Amino acid sequence: MNLFPRLKIDGRRLWLLPLSLGVLVLLAPLFGLSAVNQRQFILVAVLALTVSGLNLAWGYGGELAIGQLAMYALGAYVTGWMVMEGYDLAFAMLASCIAAAALGLLTGLPALRVRGWGVAMASFFLIILIPDIIKLFEDQTGGQIGMIGIPGPVLFGQELSDDQFYGLVMLCLIVWLVLMRNLVTSRHGSALRVMRESPVLTASLGLDVRRLKLTIYVMAAIPAGLAGSLFVFVDRFIAPDYFDFAAAILIVAAAVLGGAETVYGAIVGAAILTILPQRFGSFDHYAEIVFGAFLLVGGILLTNTRLRNGLDSLKLRIRNWGSTPTARASTEAARVPELAPRALKVDSITKTFGGNTALNGVTIEAQPGQITALIGANGSGKTTMLNVISGFYPADSGTVSLEGEPLPLGKASQTARRGIARTFQTPIVPSSMTTEEAVEVARYVRDYCGIPSSMLRLPKHRDVARRDEDEAGTWLRATGLAHESTSLARGLSLGDRRMLEVARALATGASVLLLDEVASGLDPVDLDRLSVLLRAVRDAGGTVVLVEHNFRLVCDLADSIYVLERGELIAQGDPDAIQRDPAVARSYLGDELSSEDELASLDTVGSNHD
Repeated sequence: MNLFPRLKIDGRRLWLLPLSLGVLVLLAPLFGLSAVNQRQFILVAVLALTVSGLNLAWGYGGELAIGQLAMYALGAYVTGWMVMEGYDLAFAMLASCIAAAALGLLTGLPALRVRGWGVAMASFFLIILIPDIIKLFEDQTGGQIGMIGIPGPVLFGQELSDDQFYGLVMLCLIVWLVLMRNLVTSRHGSALRVMRESPVLTASLGLDVRRLKLTIYVMAAIPAGLAGSLFVFVDRFIAPDYFDFAAAILIVAAAVLGGAETVYGAIVGAAILTILPQRFGSFDHYAEIVFGAFLLVGGILLTNTRLRNGLDSLKLRIRNWGSTPTARASTEAARVPELAPRALKVDSITKTFGGNTALNGVTIEAQPGQITALIGANGSGKTTMLNVISGFYPADSGTVSLEGEPLPLGKASQTARRGIARTFQTPIVPSSMTTEEAVEVARYVRDYCGIPSSMLRLPKHRDVARRDEDEAGTWLRATGLAHESTSLARGLSLGDRRMLEVARALATGASVLLLDEVASGLDPVDLDRLSVLLRAVRDAGGTVVLVEHNFRLVCDLADSIYVLERGELIAQGDPDAIQRDPAVARSYLGDELSSEDELASLDTVGSNHD
């Protein structure tokens, strides 16, 4: 009998290593850590907390909200004022976090209209305002002189010793990093990465982009407010000079140096940029130059596709270390679960762009258990029709209804939540997600689990995560991608990426699929896979609207076909009728043909237009 069974360790349990290191740092005073080094560790922890918030918003969410210094300063002044008024540190820390979250919400409002550097400039504006705001509340903040005589930390009525305060700071950092790690490795982290890569894809999955942005701004502000609250007791003195432009650059530089899309990189960046000045006495004279160099070099490295791909691949290998690969599955052997039958009707839709009429009073119907094809030459309005149906374009006139209920035109996320999913002409696949994660995130709205549950790993989170994995496995098997579940999705072949988009659309729970040139660029083998899958979806009761140039594929798959030309509906019917329609031949080939020539030419028109 083996009394010492072999311990199985895989990449998903490697978080135990940083947690163990964190516990050792927490207990370091018991092993003789000097007061000087304790101060250094506290400063690193305070900066790491602030940087981690930036990593969350910028690295994971793609929101260049680099005004963390403002939340940091607010947390410091709120705590400083409260403890001088006699409040317990527990209440002061809570108030600082709430105040910082409120400021984060405020700074997130411009992000609802602008992106990128526009958001960065708006958040930097807060930093410029810090001295003026401090001066405005001079009685509470001490103005330019600063807050003098801040008492020692008193937690739950007990004054903390230096060792106890050190332990509190390290505990706060460890707890926050655990919560942040749980967040970014959950479906919420996947949703953030989808938003970072493509707000269009985010909306097509039913996620509210505006709400998601505001949520990430609030979440990212909390650790900055907590850091400011703790920083007050380092010197028991704070002044406006602590929150100047150089401090803001320091935070950004630490994020770049440690890696913005990381949890523990915040500690690395903070440690280097906190300890380095202490080792070189003249560093302060060149601090902004050094920080600027970090930003420049980091910016170059972050935009290097080969380097990013290599880092993502390394992370994936570490995560998959010790896991067993899944055997390749066959699409033909997979089963598509029954889908709710839902009829789609587009009634007299008109859509113009300036003086160009993309759609002019077009009416189509798509029935459950059928594949309805929408064909036409380039510029005929096919993709515009899908964009109207899926809510990305509002129509000038007309309605779109699902089971007789009108859809909210121009509101993509609401339309997606009603049960309509789509793919895109160019597959949109988040760069740092695995194939399995790219499918799991599609269930975000359908089977919602709150952020607190995910951060605390409550039973609700575990149940939802298990259902995510099970259903992702179902659709990956149905699309023949089960063997690629742990591979980076961006590394898939074009055919597999298109199949992944179909799997992701089905995982939303939608029974109406809008497929935009899903066969474009596929080889014969992939076309067969796609045909098998679409027939299975149709037989399961799904409603499929197929926009496609491959006429032969359309005739093989479609139950009914609608033909557009310059925004006008010129023909509709079953494949046999469409193949014999002279108007269709003229639309595709541009000349008058005999009926025999028309039929022969249309048999090869797919290859002419692919």
